[in-house]
Amino acid sequence: MTKWSPNSWRDKPISQVPSYPDAAALKEVEGRLATFPPLVFAGEARKLKKQLATVAAGDAFLLQGGDCAESFAEHGADNIRDFFRVFLQMAVVMTFAGSQPVVKIGRVAGQFAKPRSADTETRDGVTLPSYRGDIINGTSFDEKARVPDPARQEMAYRQSAATLNLLRAFAQGGYASLENVHKWMLGFVSDSPQAEKYESLANRITETMEFMRAVGITSESNFALRETDFYTSHEALLLGYEEALTRVDSTSGDWYATSGHMIWIGDRTRQPDHAHVEYARGIKNPLGLKCGPSLEPDGLLRLIDTLNPENEPGRLTLIARFGADKVADHLPKLIRAVKKAGRSVVWSCDPMHGNTVTAAGYKTRPFDRILKEVQGFFEVHHAEGTHPGGIHIEMTGKNVTECTGGARAITAENLQDRYHTHCDPRLNADQSIELAFLVSDLLKKSGTRQAHTQAAE
Repeated sequence: MTKWSPNSWRDKPISQVPSYPDAAALKEVEGRLATFPPLVFAGEARKLKKQLATVAAGDAFLLQGGDCAESFAEHGADNIRDFFRVFLQMAVVMTFAGSQPVVKIGRVAGQFAKPRSADTETRDGVTLPSYRGDIINGTSFDEKARVPDPARQEMAYRQSAATLNLLRAFAQGGYASLENVHKWMLGFVSDSPQAEKYESLANRITETMEFMRAVGITSESNFALRETDFYTSHEALLLGYEEALTRVDSTSGDWYATSGHMIWIGDRTRQPDHAHVEYARGIKNPLGLKCGPSLEPDGLLRLIDTLNPENEPGRLTLIARFGADKVADHLPKLIRAVKKAGRSVVWSCDPMHGNTVTAAGYKTRPFDRILKEVQGFFEVHHAEGTHPGGIHIEMTGKNVTECTGGARAITAENLQDRYHTHCDPRLNADQSIELAFLVSDLLKKSGTRQAHTQAAE
């Protein structure tokens, strides 16, 4: 391959890039960002890669989720806390069901840029640049707000730093104690329309907690019960920002993106000879790659060889996003090609992006379709003898009304009640935890099936 540098992507074709009217101002902002402290550290990214390697080996499960697009206006301690609490609840449910560690990666502290299907948006005969995320322009449909503004990159950096500071405190300071998470879970179970279904798992957690307490294992005596590893991720879409935060690790001499522990390449920017793949191939962070219906096996193998030429376990996560009705048609051929080539990857399911519809004038995602794609993902992996390694979802800790369905049965008419997203619809807190319980059933069946296979061998 050609020699790589943090700016070698600038010599490649690029898509989904905003058109900044003031090139000098953009260069000045990127220059300042290059002097700012890193948001995350190389050692943390290496630790995540090791944990993802256990997922690739079939010994752990990946939970990746968070906001569709982070907002400057909604940034606040309560929102971060509520997201983190729901995320931990989901992880605990999955851990108990699957009897495996759950690797926790948030779409947070950097998920500000969004790809768009069109460069412009037209309303009532007025055409303006599309909203591309708060790091680029504003949501208001007026000419001034929609002009890409490089100063927003510094605001995104500072919000990411503040968010990371609070998340680290939550993860390491006692908020993530298993005892606390268990109490939150009991509150959800008692108030859920499916309380009876969830009660047995909650009871198992209670019995385990009581047993550990009886033998002297408490959060006060065991740090593993009061702390957790939590990582950040985002789509590396705005490459000037990413380049500015790309640094050499002093211990290894390798380049790392310090904007987040893991970055991913979207389905619209995964062209193998384009800028986004060029940038990603040179950094040593764990990478994600969105895989949509247009991706063929040969193209996938070419991307894998470009992004992970050493076949390093934990380096590459393939995030499948096909749609509930397409997963059985597209996923098997990709799995077979990767398996035949002997490539080590994490397979994760994004059940959100392929299941977007319009109802009552709102973009939404039916919960039953989301569940159907997850179920199909597990079924395909069982049929192919591979590990269904994780899920990748857009969710929030708030009880918004953006996705229809779920145990509380949000209808199309309910969408207007609390439709707060700036971009794509997200699962609310109740739907997120409900999905975790449903995934836990699949994990339990998967573990039972694996045990029977090993016994037969």
